[in-house]
Amino acid sequence: MWAVITEGPLKIMKPNLAFAISNGEPQFLEKSRHEYTGEDKKKPNLDNVARDILYKTLDKDKNMFSKMKTCVMDLF
Repeated sequence: MWAVITEGPLKIMKPNLAFAISNGEPQFLEKSRHEYTGEDKKKPNLDNVARDILYKTLDKDKNMFSKMKTCVMDLF
């Protein structure tokens, strides 16, 4: 969940077989929805679960959700 919060929405990736491997590491492209497997379809829901957990833990009396919604996270 922390990766979803800090790195943003998950992107389902696949190896890019059209290009040669550079520096010993494969290149990756984002999968289109029609390429998703059953396991891939579960992953985007983690974004919704993470948002739900944050929303439920915020103090409703101090309107924290509207304050957090406009925040930009700077980890470095």
